[in-house]
Amino acid sequence: MPRIPLTWLGDHVELPADLTAETLAADLVRVGLEEEAIHTSGVTGPLVVGQVLELTPEPQKNGKTINWCRVDVGAHNDLDEAGEPTVARGIVCGAHNFGVGDRVVVALPGAVLPGPFPIAARKTYGHVSDGMICSARELGLGEDHDGIIVLSRLGHGDDVTAPGTDALRLLGLADEVLEINVTPDRGYCFSMRGVAREYAHSTGARFTDLGLPSDDVLRERPAGFGVEIDDDAGIHDVPGCDRFVAQVVRGVAASAPSPAWLQRRLTQAGMRPIGLAVDVTNYVMLDLGQPMHAYDLATLTAPVVVRRARAGERTTTLDGVERTLDPQDLLVTDSTGGRAARVLGIAGVMGGADSEVSDGTTDLLLEAAHFDAVSVARSSRRHRLTSEASKRFERGVDPRLARVAVARAAALLVEHGGGTVDDALTDVDRTGAPAPVAFDPAQAGRLVGVPYTDDEVRATLEEIGCTVDASAVPWRVTAPTWRPDLVAGVDLVEEVARLRGYDAIPSVVPPAPVGRGLTRGQRQRRAVADALAAAGMVEVLSYPFVSAAQLDALGLAADDERRHAVRLVNPLADGQPLMRTDLLVTLLETARRNVARGTTDLGVFELGLVTLPGADGGVAPRLPGGVRPADDVLATVEAAVPHQPLHVAGVLTGLVEPSGHWGPGRRADHADAIALVQRVAQRVGVELAVAADGERAPFHPGRCARLTAPTGAVVGHAGELHPQVVAALDLPARAVAFEVDLTALLAESSDAPVEAAPVSTFPVAKEDVALVVASDVPAADVLAAVRAGVEQSPAGDVLEDVRLFDVYTGDQIGEGRTSLAFALRLRAPDRTLTAAETAAVRDAVVAEAHARVGAELRA
Repeated sequence: MPRIPLTWLGDHVELPADLTAETLAADLVRVGLEEEAIHTSGVTGPLVVGQVLELTPEPQKNGKTINWCRVDVGAHNDLDEAGEPTVARGIVCGAHNFGVGDRVVVALPGAVLPGPFPIAARKTYGHVSDGMICSARELGLGEDHDGIIVLSRLGHGDDVTAPGTDALRLLGLADEVLEINVTPDRGYCFSMRGVAREYAHSTGARFTDLGLPSDDVLRERPAGFGVEIDDDAGIHDVPGCDRFVAQVVRGVAASAPSPAWLQRRLTQAGMRPIGLAVDVTNYVMLDLGQPMHAYDLATLTAPVVVRRARAGERTTTLDGVERTLDPQDLLVTDSTGGRAARVLGIAGVMGGADSEVSDGTTDLLLEAAHFDAVSVARSSRRHRLTSEASKRFERGVDPRLARVAVARAAALLVEHGGGTVDDALTDVDRTGAPAPVAFDPAQAGRLVGVPYTDDEVRATLEEIGCTVDASAVPWRVTAPTWRPDLVAGVDLVEEVARLRGYDAIPSVVPPAPVGRGLTRGQRQRRAVADALAAAGMVEVLSYPFVSAAQLDALGLAADDERRHAVRLVNPLADGQPLMRTDLLVTLLETARRNVARGTTDLGVFELGLVTLPGADGGVAPRLPGGVRPADDVLATVEAAVPHQPLHVAGVLTGLVEPSGHWGPGRRADHADAIALVQRVAQRVGVELAVAADGERAPFHPGRCARLTAPTGAVVGHAGELHPQVVAALDLPARAVAFEVDLTALLAESSDAPVEAAPVSTFPVAKEDVALVVASDVPAADVLAAVRAGVEQSPAGDVLEDVRLFDVYTGDQIGEGRTSLAFALRLRAPDRTLTAAETAAVRDAVVAEAHARVGAELRA
């Protein structure tokens, strides 16, 4: 995000004398540039220029040598007994890079430096130090802590550094800097030129465009250093480079310090001063918006060639990292060692280490080019290398700026570093005029809701630099070269709304359109979530990315189909490259995190998608950038998308019923997980069959239920988690869970309306039946037999409810046998059931249970 020093902005646009960063932020937000922060130096109080009159080194017992200094600070010198200023103040300083006669920066008592670090007179090393001689780091101007600021070395002459001069203004520490947030479509605002233009739009202030070329800049020049562009086709039918300007400047002190004003502006803008050549190119980039690069001419061999990388090619960039290049990377190369054999840098991203400016550099080749935004953006992301240049190129740079920027940089180098500029200049220009946009001026009023007149629309478009041919409708509007984002009519409408004022757009609440409300699927999904929430569960949302280690923790076998997962090429986290094929794998991680924070009595559920790649799943083709793929290519992409059904899963740990004065509470068990699934199935109108399943990870082999739909499709599992899984995830013992394929379950539900059963006004009859069966007989089979027995009784279908309320094993019924007690609630719609009828129901239940599962009535 760019930082805007107010004094620098004033070079481009007329600013009021009382302008503050806060006022500037309010002006810019009216045209869509939001304030991010306001920065100050953090230095307050008396900070002045001082001249060292005396310097006496004094060795100390600790081995350190301090300097006792007498410093002239003008009108701020100490007062004598008569109240008159003395010649100097006494100050203790531990640095040694200055001497008598040097002019330095002095923080006087009462000043506060960044930290905050208040300055006061204090006794130290046997003296009263009446202030502090400051380094760049202590003032927040850089990282040099051991070196005192000597103003002459910053380019300040004696005429502006008289003792007692206000150093806050001299060093720019009194300036405010506004940091703004720029949207991706407005790359021109990554420069003082662009922000100044927007300020002029907002306030009507007089704007001077310093990016326009003068006649001298555009005059014919002989050809200079050789440049070739070998990338006509590009990577998406757009050349990677359509302009390259190169200028030789000779005899420059390239590594000398930049002038103080330039260093100050770079620091305020958030960049570190390095040396004259680098600082000048950075300054021009921040000022005009044109990224530049300075090469050591002595290291180059003509011609410079712009081309794509070759397979396996490598280079070391300025950050010292060796990088393997991709054939889609656009490079700047030269012919050292053979035809285009050496890489000078990744175009628009970062230069190479081989040709950087060094201490011995005197001759420079300045580069200002226009690179394709898509190519730069892809290289920047591919190499995870973001630079100030790439930020601008990938948002769009004015192709007409290159020659102006080179002339500006060359002039600054000569002015502050000596040397001469070659009359020869290389300008390979393949740019074209922006394509006109067909635009109906009435579109602005239709889309924004404000009745703009044609004159208002035209005036607004011309204000932002567009050329408007209004001889016929639609108009032909040609955007300025610095606005590559204006490519369609809606883009122009946005500009009209922005500059005419967002506050002029009325706030109108649109009428709610007539519709059918939620779809059936949406209603059912919400009903499932509501049912689980009503049961005391808490809905959560987890990320769908998992690792192989998480699958291992669930105890999945090597051949388990859930291990066949989609692997991401660019995962958010390198340790989780797989898309989940099972919802419990991420939900259990959420449960583990909550348990680790002390929530041991836990009930959570989630509705989420899982990704199930087919055995012969296709591979999506790599799509070009900047253009719409063909229909058959899109069809191939869609066909390669794996199946993603919606699942619902839940986890219960600890107590499902709390303890209290009424008793110890009850721990969640597998029956609770099964009951929750039954609740879900009941809500969507599907009856599930429950059967034991001993081979389904991550569940306990003896306490897991398989849930089957009426069509025979297995839609889920529920039960107690395997002890090894519980231990691996640090969950409370005997934790339970369930997971259901909700997409499959909803497919089993019917669209037919549910018919409500009439409410009987006759009393209910109660019968309890205890049936003894073999221990390996599932309770669900016995329950089904009970239901069937009631239906086959002489009383007919009078079963209102049946519930298993007791399970008993022991010596009274024999080894290998289990007693299951069921509570029957019987009610007829048209009569009161007699004792004989309820007894007949009981007998029919016992008979049917005996026939089906070998049950016997418990004595």
